[in-house]
Amino acid sequence: MPIKALKQFTTRRLRILWIVLGALLLVSVTPLWLYHRQVLNLSEQKLQDTERVQQSEITRSLASETLEFEQSLNEQLLSQRQVLALTGWITDVDDPAHAPQLTRLLQSFVENNQNILYVTAVNKQAKGQSAGSFRADSDPFVQVALKHAFTASIQGLNFVSEPFALGQGSRPALIVSVPLSTDGQFTGMLASVVSIDGLLARIRDASVRDRVVFIVDGHGHIVAHPDTRDMVPGRDVSTNSPVVKHLQELPQELRATETMHFSQPGRDSKHPVEMIGTYSTIPELHWAVIAQRSLDEARIDAGVHELTAGALRFVVGVTIVALIFGYLFAVGITRPIRGLVFSVRAISRAEFHERVEVRGAAEISELAETFNHMAGDIEQYVERLKQAAAENRDLFLGSIRMLAAAIDEKDPYTRGHSGRVAKYSMIIGEYLSLNAQDLDNLRISALLHDVGKIGVDDRVLKKPGKLDEEEFAIMKQHPVKGANIMRPVAQLKNMLPGIELHHERMDGAGYPYGLPGDQIPMMARIIAVADTFDAMTTNRPYQSAMELEFALERIRSLAISKFDPVVVTALESAIADGRLRLTAALVEV
Repeated sequence: MPIKALKQFTTRRLRILWIVLGALLLVSVTPLWLYHRQVLNLSEQKLQDTERVQQSEITRSLASETLEFEQSLNEQLLSQRQVLALTGWITDVDDPAHAPQLTRLLQSFVENNQNILYVTAVNKQAKGQSAGSFRADSDPFVQVALKHAFTASIQGLNFVSEPFALGQGSRPALIVSVPLSTDGQFTGMLASVVSIDGLLARIRDASVRDRVVFIVDGHGHIVAHPDTRDMVPGRDVSTNSPVVKHLQELPQELRATETMHFSQPGRDSKHPVEMIGTYSTIPELHWAVIAQRSLDEARIDAGVHELTAGALRFVVGVTIVALIFGYLFAVGITRPIRGLVFSVRAISRAEFHERVEVRGAAEISELAETFNHMAGDIEQYVERLKQAAAENRDLFLGSIRMLAAAIDEKDPYTRGHSGRVAKYSMIIGEYLSLNAQDLDNLRISALLHDVGKIGVDDRVLKKPGKLDEEEFAIMKQHPVKGANIMRPVAQLKNMLPGIELHHERMDGAGYPYGLPGDQIPMMARIIAVADTFDAMTTNRPYQSAMELEFALERIRSLAISKFDPVVVTALESAIADGRLRLTAALVEV
């Protein structure tokens, strides 16, 4: 192998080798990221397991304490009912004979139980004695709950009311009652207003480190919540808490403890907060204890964020080093490729003179040289195409002009007519803000608008006087004949409306089809005005040329009935601005 060829091969292999080394350096970061993710996943799983266990223990413990609390209250009321039975007062607790003793008994019952705020014993007419620092008749919620308790007692049922808030401090409370009876006959009710401040204190003790513990009833209403200002007893939270909503779907007699993952709106209401929540049901009361906590706060408490930050700093450091080396290796490839891409984009914008700087790896340099040769070939080919296209267009327009001139030459009075109509049409079209393509189509259509006169007999076409009815009928055929002559030419497809319809009127009285204004194309409306304007301002066998202002006034008077008022206004503006002047010579357009 020649030394020169060997040197080129070695150089090429070394460059590719460096690129591969750079790629390997970047790939080396991947295991670190995978390890980092694995550590995070393990930490996350451990965190969730720990939080699940803690929440389960808290909710089960509070559920047990809550049930014991209710049972203790119920047993105390049953004990008081037993005292009433032994004293014989149970038959009529409203008997004035023992009213003072019954009141003292009830007052002692209240004083010996800090959770009881008020107690009352009533007979079957709902009259009786009461004791306690709280006045039941001052709170409508208490009165309603006592009525429900009395109804339950008539049915022989023990009763626990839905929770309600007492006073301005929104102290959570509820009604607990037992029926009074002798020999199976209903004689009254023993009921108490019970404060659940003790349960609230236990809930607050458990609601630490962003964990929230609360109790709800079977309807999704708050029984006790550490936030007594916003989450007052009786508030419906079933629509705001997925845990509470799930609880409502369970059978009320089911005793269960379950942990759920869910999301709820954050404080900024934009990003949801990932939560973990646990509930433990109390089927005897149709209540449930719920504990929930933000996983993000749990991560902070467990130090997961610090672990993540440390691992992330290490990975980011390695990544930065890898990116620096990768950048240095990639520059040798990307710089010449960017130049090639820039040149390709330039050529796509028809900038065929653009060339690529030949540099970089041998393979890229060869590609750049090939591209430059290709760009040169394309540039030459496009120039030839442009030249051919220009020549073809000039030939096409020349043919159109010659055809229009040939038509005009049939009648000495119309010499130059097609050229002037095309000129006037172009000026009007510019005032109507037509685009370049529409103006080009308008020009060609105006040049050819009378091409159908080729098929009109010379005796009619050149008649020096006014045409009779038969001759005029023959003359009216020239728009259709012109369109039929040009229709086989595909390039003139868009020009046919101006040729065929320039004698239509806005009121539908024109020819050849009697189309109303909204069906006449704009091209034909413009040519109609330009054609009439030139006919009025040039000498004809049947009339002498009119003055410009007189001709304009005649055209203005025919607006709406014959001509489009918008086109007439454009003609007036062109004349007023000096853009449109009368000329007897043929103007190239």
